[in-house]
Amino acid sequence: MAPANCPTLRQRRLGAELRKLREKAGLSTTAAAARLGVNQSRISNIEAGRYAVGADRVRAMARNYTCSDQTLIEALAGLTGGRTRGWWEEYREILGAGLLDLAELEHHARALRISGVVHLPGLLQTADHARAVISETVPALEPYEIEHRMSFRIKRQAVLHGDRPTALTVVMHEVALRIGVGGAAVARKQLRYLMDMSERENITILVIPLGSGALPSSGQPVVYAHGPVPQLDTVELDTDHGCEFLDAEAQLVRYRTVLDRMESIALDPRASLELIRRVAKET
Repeated sequence: MAPANCPTLRQRRLGAELRKLREKAGLSTTAAAARLGVNQSRISNIEAGRYAVGADRVRAMARNYTCSDQTLIEALAGLTGGRTRGWWEEYREILGAGLLDLAELEHHARALRISGVVHLPGLLQTADHARAVISETVPALEPYEIEHRMSFRIKRQAVLHGDRPTALTVVMHEVALRIGVGGAAVARKQLRYLMDMSERENITILVIPLGSGALPSSGQPVVYAHGPVPQLDTVELDTDHGCEFLDAEAQLVRYRTVLDRMESIALDPRASLELIRRVAKET
């Protein structure tokens, strides 16, 4: 089988985790290949996510790497479903790979925690709000590019609906409510949408009011995606140069702490809803 040209985020993560297990066992790729009866290039390609690998192969690799954590092994075996391409693949030739990876991450997450100070999270934006935000992208986008990005952002929101909607916790600053993206009419519609979404059982919206003091972060938007086990959690940072994905243990601990502290200074859900209502009346 030829190596995949565009491995999915899950395939790359599976390969990276298998590499961690191999290195923890003190094995070179050559030694690991000898134990598994394959050539060294196969191991390298699996670890790079370029070769799809089955669940039984993952279990065999974990055994040969002396991993005794069965919960982790089964979680890794579950990642082999990454061969299936999702709806986001229709945007492969249109949008950057980072945005496709974000959609895939959200699709497979067991739960999501998101923080934002200036911008509302894409998963809770109306189409008009999203279009207004995307229109300010630098360098400027063509009208058709804006529409592609907007439709992609709205399609990502499907994870919050359906029979098994993903649990979402959002902590946002009051600044994001008052910034008035798109003008008063768009802003009012967006605020009403937030109020409606906050009533859903799977969605918790927490607002940090003005005057709460310093924040435990730079205000950079953060998405924390919970995996099937904590070792497979992922952080996505929305940066000026695109999406950045982090999964090192120290990084996961850091951003869990940041989100915990932000949530601790935010209003509770009921008080947050009242603040959104007040801002909507003043808009």
